[in-house]
Amino acid sequence: MINHNWRIMLGVFELAESLYWGIIIILFIISFIGLVYPIIPSVLFIFAAFILYGFLFTFEPFNWLFWLIQSLFLILLFGADYVANMIGVKKYGGSKAGIWGSTIGLLVGPFIIPLFGIIIGPFIGAIIAELIVNKKDFKDAVKIGFGSVVGFISSVITKGIIQGVMIGYFLLVVL
Repeated sequence: MINHNWRIMLGVFELAESLYWGIIIILFIISFIGLVYPIIPSVLFIFAAFILYGFLFTFEPFNWLFWLIQSLFLILLFGADYVANMIGVKKYGGSKAGIWGSTIGLLVGPFIIPLFGIIIGPFIGAIIAELIVNKKDFKDAVKIGFGSVVGFISSVITKGIIQGVMIGYFLLVVL
């Protein structure tokens, strides 16, 4: 009888642990979805998974070095987003207006054109901003719009790698 009860309790604990890891994995997946839908704050979901792990299991593996390294990656994530967009627009002759137009298009595009708005939004945003603010001719504005898309794609790839490293380091520490 006692042996049977222990087996049941062990099964419940294993089920709970699997459920906890499932929730943590879902938070990580949402963080990657946030790469292409910038309205989703990717980094918050990553840090939520870290904190949830601490509450559900233990905070013991998270020493000051862990938080320092993850914070540096966080700063790198924010910097990568801005720098990639800036380089993409500037390389193709754009200005701050093009960068702002691209950023606004990136945020608004997915709501106006759900599937393709994430690519078309920054493109059109940069074009409109350069046409209105800097009075660029249409050909140059389109080139700058293309640069904004290149910057966005570069940003997604770079941030995806950084997020992967953050999650990999987390798993290295906790497993």
